[in-house]
Amino acid sequence: MPTISQLTASAVIISALAFTLSSCDSSSMNDRHAPSAPHGNSRQFDFWLGEWDLTWPNGGQGENIVTLELDSSVVQEAFNGQPAIQLIGRSVSVFVPRENLWKQTWVDNQGGYLDFTGGLVEGRMILSRAAVNPEGQPIIQRMVWYNITSDSLDWNWERSNDSGKSWENLWQIHYKRKSAL
Repeated sequence: MPTISQLTASAVIISALAFTLSSCDSSSMNDRHAPSAPHGNSRQFDFWLGEWDLTWPNGGQGENIVTLELDSSVVQEAFNGQPAIQLIGRSVSVFVPRENLWKQTWVDNQGGYLDFTGGLVEGRMILSRAAVNPEGQPIIQRMVWYNITSDSLDWNWERSNDSGKSWENLWQIHYKRKSAL
């Protein structure tokens, strides 16, 4: 038999869910869930799909596994920087046709949460976000995938302190596709 506190908690959860659903714009929910043909730009991240060996300066090595999920609508990343660095992370990326851009959310084992938007620009995939540095100054952070071939690519983590006029490369990773067995 459930306790009073369990029943109260269940009622609060059900009420919150009902409120959330009732406050949603039904047309946006219908747009989001209506089956449709894939938008051409929704395949722009296909180059990144697969299993990758990663290397970066100073002997860093890791791996990344990138898959299509949820009816091929979501690109899911599983990054593992160990043993070189103690960073394990996941991202999900989705193309939003109405906004004609990609959105990505990253989370990791160090409590990181980052949200990016962007798209393909002159053969490079660029996703960026506004942020604030430790001194409280506004900066832009971005990821850039480039030198893209069927078996390799390069990725940069960059920062701009001047609203995107110049970029500082903070971390470069070289991707090499794992060999098929």
